[in-house]
Amino acid sequence: METQYITSCSIGGLHKLAYMEWGDADNPNVLICSHGLTRNKHDFDALAEKLSETHRVICFDLPGRGESDWLANKMAYDYNQYTVDALMVIARAGVEKVDWLGTSMGGLLGMALAALPNSPIRKLIINDVGPHLPKEALMRIAEYVGQQPSFDTTKELGLYIRTVYAGFGDLTEQQWQNMLTYGQRTLDNGKFTLNYDPDISKSFMDKPLEDMDLWPVWSAIQQPTLVIKGENSDLLMRDTAEKMKSTGPKASLITIPNTAHAPALMNDGDIQLVSDWLYAQN
Repeated sequence: METQYITSCSIGGLHKLAYMEWGDADNPNVLICSHGLTRNKHDFDALAEKLSETHRVICFDLPGRGESDWLANKMAYDYNQYTVDALMVIARAGVEKVDWLGTSMGGLLGMALAALPNSPIRKLIINDVGPHLPKEALMRIAEYVGQQPSFDTTKELGLYIRTVYAGFGDLTEQQWQNMLTYGQRTLDNGKFTLNYDPDISKSFMDKPLEDMDLWPVWSAIQQPTLVIKGENSDLLMRDTAEKMKSTGPKASLITIPNTAHAPALMNDGDIQLVSDWLYAQN
């Protein structure tokens, strides 16, 4: 599967967005997958391969991650910019409506898109995020996002990845290796670090962190919606997930055992749950 690129724009100029497509290019059923804060499009490789049997699947890197360009103006790493970038990807798909699967930050982006008047989102899947974000979880994330330590070997970096992303659940050795392969970059001094711009944190770390209330956005969503929750997640709390079942789009809820923030959705069972829900909405 080859990486392709489209050009988007920000207040700092033009930048390229990297994406990959799976499945029949003429299939009108398009699923777009959007990763978490520090992750990349390859998190969805296994899911995309499976769902390409029924959908044309597009997985993309947001700016500052993976193979997409870093932004010149670091304060542009915000949801206004990500909305522009997402709409560029949707436009490239060439269809009027798409289904959206977003993990964490990608889920919040999906919520924002689904809440828009005349939204291009047909069905929405949100992986381990919701309209209430606790301050404590945001602080935990902020603590590691901007630091980006470097390591002498990829083995050391791999051990760090397993610690930082422990909430993804019980992954196979091959899945951890794939996360290392696509989640690393080499610094000028020859050391290894994570493959994202550490300045993605600037737009939210330059202000005091508080609980985030996005219930008005949630209330505006009308599309069929599936919420996936990590059993032990500290970002999507149980009471928030339960409230999402009876408010806004009245979402379906699936809890993935033995995970925290956020379920990786890489194993066959979890992927089948997503596939079954998409099929049931037809």
